[in-house]
Amino acid sequence: MLALAVTSGAVAIGAHPPAVAQSGAVTIYRCTDDQGRLTLRDTPCRSGQQQESREMQRPQDPPPRPDPQPVATTVVAPPPAPTRFVVVTPPRPMYECVTPDGARYTSDTDQGDPRWVPLWTVGYPVVIGERPGRRVGAPRPRPPGDRPRAPDRWPHHGAVVYPGAGTWVRDVCHPLPQSEVCDRLREERAGIASRYNSALQSERRVINTERRRLDARLANDCGA
Repeated sequence: MLALAVTSGAVAIGAHPPAVAQSGAVTIYRCTDDQGRLTLRDTPCRSGQQQESREMQRPQDPPPRPDPQPVATTVVAPPPAPTRFVVVTPPRPMYECVTPDGARYTSDTDQGDPRWVPLWTVGYPVVIGERPGRRVGAPRPRPPGDRPRAPDRWPHHGAVVYPGAGTWVRDVCHPLPQSEVCDRLREERAGIASRYNSALQSERRVINTERRRLDARLANDCGA
């Protein structure tokens, strides 16, 4: 109908309902008045007009499209994340030890720095012993011309301590809280860093080894 309207002129819309020739078809009337003006309409022409009719197929809507079938999708589960094992080493303890003269130092064990000292330094008396079979007592005067003898060093009966005898001395040590341990490790780390610039090349190798040891312990025990 739009093509006819463009070719022949304006289409006059009538007030009467369109004439339907058959189901699905529509009749179009081509009317020409006495002045030669052409009018297209869907109702018969007016009296006195020249009329031509043509049946056309009524436009129809296309059949509704079927609903699209849902596409089955397969959900692929992501692969499981790899299991990670984190090995955490417990913080190593640090002990503060006190020597008999009041000096303090730190140690990684509660044994401190054991020292071998002569017995007389810890309060034991030193007594020179006699030969076996003789009674231990006060020294007797030597006969005239008798040469002095070296002190006896074999065991005697009785409470006798010989020169050169000694014992292991262990200082009193107590554990430090972990926060104090970390503070002391950081102080030690800063101390060796300050010595690096003035150290010799051979000393710097030792300092680097000690610094790596402290860095590893700080990272494990103190998180820094």
